[in-house]
Amino acid sequence: MTYQQHTTVDLEKDIILPCRKGATPELSGVDIPERLDFEAELGNFHTLYGTSGNKVYLLGLGDANDSANIGEAFQKICYKRSAKWTNEIQVIAAGLTSEEIKKATIGLEMGTYEIGQLKTKQKDAKETLVTFVTSNDVSAELQEGKFTGDTVNRIKALVDAPANVKTPEYLGNWASESSHSAGYKCTVFGMDELEKQGFDAVIAVGKGSVNTPVVIVNEYMARPGDKIDIGLVGKGITFDTGGVSIKPSQNLHYMKSDMGGAAAVLGAVELVARLQLDVNVVGVVASAENAVDMNSYRPGDVINSYSGKTIEIIDTDAEGRLVMADAISYLLKKYSPERMIDLATLTGSVVRTLGNAAAGMFTNNAEMAQDLSRLGAQVHERVWQLPLYADFESDLHSDIADIRNFSGKPVGGAINAAKFLEAFTESHEAWTHLDIAGVAFGDSGFAKMKSATGYGVQLLLAYIRTLN
Repeated sequence: MTYQQHTTVDLEKDIILPCRKGATPELSGVDIPERLDFEAELGNFHTLYGTSGNKVYLLGLGDANDSANIGEAFQKICYKRSAKWTNEIQVIAAGLTSEEIKKATIGLEMGTYEIGQLKTKQKDAKETLVTFVTSNDVSAELQEGKFTGDTVNRIKALVDAPANVKTPEYLGNWASESSHSAGYKCTVFGMDELEKQGFDAVIAVGKGSVNTPVVIVNEYMARPGDKIDIGLVGKGITFDTGGVSIKPSQNLHYMKSDMGGAAAVLGAVELVARLQLDVNVVGVVASAENAVDMNSYRPGDVINSYSGKTIEIIDTDAEGRLVMADAISYLLKKYSPERMIDLATLTGSVVRTLGNAAAGMFTNNAEMAQDLSRLGAQVHERVWQLPLYADFESDLHSDIADIRNFSGKPVGGAINAAKFLEAFTESHEAWTHLDIAGVAFGDSGFAKMKSATGYGVQLLLAYIRTLN
């Protein structure tokens, strides 16, 4: 879509009229019935017709409690009705704040996402001009909204892609192409470099697959030579069978989504570069396919790691924390970032705890916890803090190695995974782990099966903006 601003409305063209719950919809020149059967609940819409046969869509924005999520209302109407739009549609934006206009643009852009990219019959591409009618200058909001929605769509396509297409190498190529178009540096380590540098945990996880692992390092340096403001780490397991500790077959096809953390990191670095923010950001993605083969690592094995710590393998299905450990150690050793956030679809435990409402947040930094909680509520990518109590450290004790990768207990799984990662952070004072297993992929009104949400990009962008 293309976005522009205009100060007057054309009453002969299609119009979206946002409506607050409890308020009477009004638009000069449009006859809106007094007794209208329309409740402006978030995402509800009702179609009226103008004198020239044009459509006027009343779009419900809900009440004040829905303000953080009005982008979903615009996403829904675009997804449901854009095929019937002409080449131009107008949004009456006089009653919207600049932040709401940005959210509306993000939502409209996200509403164009087509999940069926591998179907033989594709929908005809359609370019729509969206005109926001307001007297305020909102050009910056429209551009950021366009870039954000487009980037989120791009990472949703990554998460939704099947594993036979989306190999670790594919992720590396995606990042390389992104770096050329958005203007940042991308380095992809293949097997030879992984062995040379000592990414032993990444290699162990990927040993059972014909698709060899990679580590992707993306650098956006607005101030070359200066400190790294933030380092991001993403889990990039392109398919997770569970390895020798194999998963049940039910819903196993959804394990193509086990790289949601990687997608968020790749998207966040791309978006920061597209917006040319005044920050130094490094994103590290450790990507492998956890498969079953005669070369697969096994329960009971002891493996090395980039940090030098030895790890006893209790469960090969606790593989994400292994590749994350190597990525965290690499980031700390090579870049010493001021702050560090890792994202991973790490545990079913966090889904049982928080459902699909929020990511589990683990940190000992009170300022980061407060900022991420506040910003997550604002962009509707919520987080909820869970503890990192020392009580859980004994669960990862190993008699034969420095640490074991799984506690074996039926409770506290998300916390134990976070404690495992914490052991590789070198007591960094500004580290936060986000377990996004419940929010990166799930049911929605935009697909018949579970699909990608694009979670993480907007939260990371909002947080990175506070570092300027």
